[in-house]
Amino acid sequence: MAGPIPIELLPDTITVADDGRASIGGCDLVDLADQFGTPLFVYDEGHLRSRCREAVAAFGDGVAYAGKAFLCTAMAKLAHEEGMHIDVSTGGELYMALHAGVPADRLVMHGNNKSAAELAMAINAGVRTIVVDSFDEMDRLDTLHAETGVVPRIMLRITPGVEAHTHEFISTGQDDSKFGFTVSTGLATAAVERAVIADSVNLVGLHFHIGSQVFEVGAFSRAVEVMTGFADPFGLPELSVGGGLGVAYVEGESAPTITEWADGIMAVCEAAGVTARVSAEPGRAIAASAAVTLYTVGTVKDLPGLRTYVAVDGGMSDNPRPVLYGSGYETFLPRAVTADRPRAIRLVGKHCESGDLLVREGFVPDDLVVGDVIATPVTGAYGHSMGSNYNQVLRPAVVFVSEGEARMVVARETFEDLVRREP
Repeated sequence: MAGPIPIELLPDTITVADDGRASIGGCDLVDLADQFGTPLFVYDEGHLRSRCREAVAAFGDGVAYAGKAFLCTAMAKLAHEEGMHIDVSTGGELYMALHAGVPADRLVMHGNNKSAAELAMAINAGVRTIVVDSFDEMDRLDTLHAETGVVPRIMLRITPGVEAHTHEFISTGQDDSKFGFTVSTGLATAAVERAVIADSVNLVGLHFHIGSQVFEVGAFSRAVEVMTGFADPFGLPELSVGGGLGVAYVEGESAPTITEWADGIMAVCEAAGVTARVSAEPGRAIAASAAVTLYTVGTVKDLPGLRTYVAVDGGMSDNPRPVLYGSGYETFLPRAVTADRPRAIRLVGKHCESGDLLVREGFVPDDLVVGDVIATPVTGAYGHSMGSNYNQVLRPAVVFVSEGEARMVVARETFEDLVRREP
């Protein structure tokens, strides 16, 4: 038995009519499902802009939106319009940001295994900063410098040896990690010493990232303390604390705001006497709670004495996080947002996997029926971006809503799209 969906899990502009129907950005969710079909990602544009502005106010110019959380042309434009840089981690993300018209000098290039082609693409475009992750990458930059004469600005990604309390697959700050140069092994010092004397790069700062979906500001503070102690002798002008700030996905969870996160980090830096310009790369904290995903119920299967399975027209192809990380979500009916949710269900997809579940323990009103639109909130990060065509299922459309208007920013795939690249 559960009460109504907690309103704090829904996007900023959520409104509920007297009959219980929900609107976001002035657009009725059930009507959006009828207009654009399901599954459908619905993003609150005002929510996205508000979080971007909060990040810029908290960290200043140079704070970057982590495109890996959610990126399309419209999102790249929006983040740029609101004063953010954009963190891209592959040639594809770089291409997307440039295609959106974001100036290259507002981009930061990441990645633990950038190819020579990706590095050349970044250098030729004039990307502001490349975050170097390995000695092999430094070798590739040496080669590119010999060929082009260009000296890119770089930061070194440092592994501080701080473990974040999060899923092991998204924990990145511990010593045993595929990312960065480890402080404890001496690799970080060796990397700085090499970069300082190299003619091929201009070392401007250090970067770290301890993981994703981290709720504890103290974990970031501990990493800052390690990093400031390590960085102090080098006197570099920039320090990036990466991203990873967690968000609340289910009832009972809470997370620091972007402002609270920044205040905690800045306080530690000030106490440590840091003179470098401190920046960050929030992604999930900007995009996650800005969106809901709408599905249509296709099958309701009651197993007496066991559970009720509710199957929808999407699944792990549009939200793989529950399968990958055991992530939890809530469920609600957009036609009845204020209703109690006494009926326990397991929300599952249409894929050929028993593990194809979206919500392990969900709750809905008793009158749920086949054909209902059902929604999962806080799906704005790592749903669209990690989606797939498993079982040749079509990828959903994405719409932005604002002031009563809905605009499609990513079209729903067609069956023809599935074979478009085949000869």
